[in-house]
Amino acid sequence: MLRRILVANRGEIALRIIRACRELNIETIAVYSEADRDSLHTRWADTSVCIGPASSQKSYLNAQNILAAAVAHGADAIHPGYGYLSESPMFAEICEAHNLVFIGPTPQHIELLGDKSKAKATMRDAGVPVVPGSEGSIRDEAELVRIAGEIGYPVMIKASAGGGGKGMRLARNKEELLSGYNTARAEAAAAFNNDAVYLEKFIEAPRHIEIQLFGDNVGNIVHFGERECSLQRRHQKLIEECPSAVVDETLRSQMGEAAVRGAKAVQYCNAGTMEFLLDNSGQFYFMEMNTRIQVEHPVTEMVYGIDLIKEQIRVASGEALGYEQADISPMGHAIECRINAEAVRMNSRPSPGMIQTLFVPGGCGIRWDSHAHQGYAIPPFYDSMFGKLIAWGADRDEAIERMKRALAELTVEGIETSIPFHRAMMEDKAFREARFSTDFLEQWLEETELSTKE
Repeated sequence: MLRRILVANRGEIALRIIRACRELNIETIAVYSEADRDSLHTRWADTSVCIGPASSQKSYLNAQNILAAAVAHGADAIHPGYGYLSESPMFAEICEAHNLVFIGPTPQHIELLGDKSKAKATMRDAGVPVVPGSEGSIRDEAELVRIAGEIGYPVMIKASAGGGGKGMRLARNKEELLSGYNTARAEAAAAFNNDAVYLEKFIEAPRHIEIQLFGDNVGNIVHFGERECSLQRRHQKLIEECPSAVVDETLRSQMGEAAVRGAKAVQYCNAGTMEFLLDNSGQFYFMEMNTRIQVEHPVTEMVYGIDLIKEQIRVASGEALGYEQADISPMGHAIECRINAEAVRMNSRPSPGMIQTLFVPGGCGIRWDSHAHQGYAIPPFYDSMFGKLIAWGADRDEAIERMKRALAELTVEGIETSIPFHRAMMEDKAFREARFSTDFLEQWLEETELSTKE
């Protein structure tokens, strides 16, 4: 087993990893920017090291400073969490070059699956259903127009590298296609330093369903069911569930088997998530694969009774999984609400500032993951999420009722938050009946007047 891990991240995921390490009797090294000095992850680690100023480029994306901290403090592994350097093949390679275990897949997996057009081609060859589209990155406008004509409008232009909705444009005709092509390339270049884009058929009103995968170093790969991730605004998830209310045992088996087949085709190791679009007919299509732990991993943990972070560490230490697919079964239902320092309205923006009051709910089936505390000043430099509220129930109805109760108790004063939105959603008839798709939330926000009071 590893003995000392540097956590190359911030916020709630850094604290989440530190907690898992503590249960495994593994020492931890936290890194933090000058803006994160008071974050809880710096308090609970065995050692904390400042790696730079507030800017992510000079701190959490500063591979040189992170590696220097790891070497200076005797780390034997680095856990990258999600975001930042978690999907950087170069960083994973540098870790290996410094005899540091990178807790995640290999650099080769990150590079292959991080390029969406290459990943799509790889999955197509493995027999995983894929959305019709270009077989690789688009070379020029002539090829763009030709492929769009072949697969039929509407189409979606997507950045080959990265995610989070950047470098994406919907086109319903040739004029929008050409305009969107140049815009998407410019946006992709600015966000990912890579202007390559590819083209896909746009699936109308799909659901976003993802499969949690896990592989070890000796070829064992299993899945832990699906997560429902369709409630999004500006391509950012706000509520996630496990399992999905529209995925039955047959479909779960089909999607899980396809995901495992794709992962085995590349001999994938450690945690990964395969994301699919599910249409109204029950047909699913590969969208992308994330080569890291996901923000929404707690709902899977609650339903499947497994600590995915501990599993990452075990597998990175060289251990085999020790179980097979037949040993894995879900129990109950879990919902996660992302608590952001931002009111969820059509044109809202983050609301950083001092948390003057913080009361966290508890009780049966409730979990709170957060690095924030009363008196903590949420910095303006990073993602606005400062907590995740998770509710588990014997079934979806009970999970919703528990979430309603927990949201009523959760009190955050001093900043605007997403809490009023989540409270309203738990009461919404369409949500309670699971009648939604990836375009649901944008329309819902246009039609709903949300209170700003918590």
